[in-house]
Amino acid sequence: MLSRRQLLASAAAVGASAAAPRFAAAQAAPAARLNAFFDQLMAESFRRSPEDATGLGLDKGDLAWTKYKLGDAGLEMVAQDKADTARDLAALRALPRAQLSGMDAINYDVVEFTLAVQDEANRKFEYGGTGAGAPYVLSQLTGAYQSAPDFLDTQHTIETKADADAYLARMQDFGAVLDGELEIARHDMALGVVPPDFVIDKALTQLRAMADLAPADSPLVRSVARRAAEKNIGGGHAAQAEALFAERVQPALQRQIALLESVRPTAVHEAGVWRLPKGGEYYETSVRQYSTANWSADQIHNTGLELVASLGAETDRLMKRVGYSKGTVGERFAAMYQDPKFHYPNTDAGKEQLIADLNKTMDRLYPMLEPYFGQLPKAPLTIRRVPPAIEAGAPGGYYDPASLDGSRPASYWINLEDTADQPKFALTTLTVHEGVPGHHLQLTLQQEAGDLPLIRKATWFSGYGEGWALYAEELAVEMGLYKDDPIGHIGMLHDAMFRAVRLVVDSGMHARRWSREQALKYYMDTIGDNEGGAIREIERYVVWPGQATSYMIGKLEWMRLRDKARKALGSRFDLRQFHDAGLLAGPVPLTVLERVVDNYIASARA
Repeated sequence: MLSRRQLLASAAAVGASAAAPRFAAAQAAPAARLNAFFDQLMAESFRRSPEDATGLGLDKGDLAWTKYKLGDAGLEMVAQDKADTARDLAALRALPRAQLSGMDAINYDVVEFTLAVQDEANRKFEYGGTGAGAPYVLSQLTGAYQSAPDFLDTQHTIETKADADAYLARMQDFGAVLDGELEIARHDMALGVVPPDFVIDKALTQLRAMADLAPADSPLVRSVARRAAEKNIGGGHAAQAEALFAERVQPALQRQIALLESVRPTAVHEAGVWRLPKGGEYYETSVRQYSTANWSADQIHNTGLELVASLGAETDRLMKRVGYSKGTVGERFAAMYQDPKFHYPNTDAGKEQLIADLNKTMDRLYPMLEPYFGQLPKAPLTIRRVPPAIEAGAPGGYYDPASLDGSRPASYWINLEDTADQPKFALTTLTVHEGVPGHHLQLTLQQEAGDLPLIRKATWFSGYGEGWALYAEELAVEMGLYKDDPIGHIGMLHDAMFRAVRLVVDSGMHARRWSREQALKYYMDTIGDNEGGAIREIERYVVWPGQATSYMIGKLEWMRLRDKARKALGSRFDLRQFHDAGLLAGPVPLTVLERVVDNYIASARA
């Protein structure tokens, strides 16, 4: 998946960080006025969130100033974002939607959905910053302490002294960002929005690990020191970074630690957002923001149970064919997890071999794509280990797209805290999901599409993108990837069941008041995963309510729309054309994806 730290800003962040647009002349063509509006939204987005420019590889030329700054945080920023979003939504709706057609109409609908769901959440809820989907500003997966060091190390490039100076400027901003988050967290806690005790414990573990380091040992300092030395850049950047860490960053980290320690004694153990102000509405809005579909909690839960049953039956048949016949499907998965033949050694050498084997899988996948896609990605993909400093809270795998200028390659990150959590039988489908034909194919085609406005290339919808990557796992079976690999096929079915289980436990905790332990037991009993990986997953769903539902909801919609197009076109249906139509239109809400497919059907008929 796209980097979970960036993903959760979601498409809504593009609209939320925009300021008042200055429209082109009223007499301009509607499409020209729309594109001018989009350009102004992006310009203001970069002013509010300079990291976006770096993430896209655009922090140069007229935007070079963005490389020296991090975005602000704090209650004033939250209030301004909410006001901006409401104003921008009204301004967009003042444009003549009825006079737009083709991709211009699609572009309008995408941005209108983004602003509308953000504005709805802003008006309903007074906590979590802006929008929905992440109620706790500080957790094991949310907060600048968790995201900024990795961002500075992997996305802030250092080639010149100016780049290293910009890094130090961002380190100085980092302390202010931490204090801005502290202000928001205090406000939210006064409303009763306190993370569960186990979330606080995990966040404190990570915060203390960062705050207790000697400045010279901090990844923040080591990153600039290493890279400045590699480029023979003088100027004492390492010493300056050490001073900034000691004077600006460590005290701000300690203030966040003190706040979490102060609320820990009275924190509750309940996992779900049902206990928060307007908790039921918060969950429904979070599901809609992530999945971009209007599914109720009951629909999510019941669909998950049905899929667990049907996928479990399919898995049972395949397991029996290869000799795994004793116990429930979950018990057989657990036995496979415990079987040493499916493990890489939990050593540096074993982890290097694991990544080398993933690269071999990618080499095998690329030649299989051509019969299924008319357009293929050009940008390369690197496979990298999740930084050890954040392994404890990070997902099993995620994806960072390449920069638009090509200066930074796309990265597929894999969590190797314990190789037992990454058994060999599951690695092929993980690589399909994060690589090709999953995220790397979809997101690279999105970036390489020449006719999409920048705001569309910078937007992410979890229902569309995660739904596509899960659909890609199913497509890999059709492509013949597992023709001679029944164990790999079992791994694919495990991951499909995993996404069905997510529907059950996410809605279980947030709508049906399941405890963390009840969700963990169902998860492990059903798919047999190791406890460490299962805990990371369950606790992830606690702090990102609704996000985990977007995978299966999105996949089911991609499958439904493919069936719709096949039935409508009969012999004229072309799978390559269907894929190109859905992918080259760029990321869209699932409601808009149906319009994209309807346009493809009409075009193919014509």
